[in-house]
Amino acid sequence: MHIIAIYPGTFDPITNGHTDLISRGARLFDRIIVAIAANPKKTPLFSLEERVELARQALVGMESVEVCGFDSLLADYVRQRDAQVILRGLRAVSDFEYEFQLAGMNRRLAPDVETLFLTPAEQYSYISSSLVREVAGLGGDISEFVHPEVKAALNNRLR
Repeated sequence: MHIIAIYPGTFDPITNGHTDLISRGARLFDRIIVAIAANPKKTPLFSLEERVELARQALVGMESVEVCGFDSLLADYVRQRDAQVILRGLRAVSDFEYEFQLAGMNRRLAPDVETLFLTPAEQYSYISSSLVREVAGLGGDISEFVHPEVKAALNNRLR
C-alpha cells in the first residue's frame, strides 16, 4: 500500500524542528506532502510563495517530500491529494489540547484519514516559528534553528 502523509502548517518560516519531523516521517511513509497553508487569519511575515520556496530550499535532497501551498479546508485538500494520514508535531503538553481538537474535527470531516503525532528531537522541542522570528527580529543568532537560506531570508526581511 502506498501511504501518503500531509504535513500541514503555516511554516512562517520552516524551522529545523519542522525538518526533523519531516525527515523522520519520510522513513514512515512513501510520500510526505508539506502543505503550506495560506491561512488568511494569520498575518505571516512571508507570503505563501516565499514560504513554499523557503521550505523547498530547506528540504532539498528529500526525494519523497513534496512542498506545495494550499488555501482550502485541510480535509478537502487531503482527499484531493489521496492522502491517508495527517502528520502533526507535538512539542509540549501545551500543544496537545489544540492538536487534539484539530484531530477530532479532521476525523469528523474525513473519517478515512488518520492523524499521527510525532514529537521533535529534544534539541528542537522548544523551537517555534514565532520564537525564531522574535529572536531574529531582536538581532539574535538563529543559525542552529533554521536552514541557512531561511536565516538569510529572515535577516533580510527583518532589517
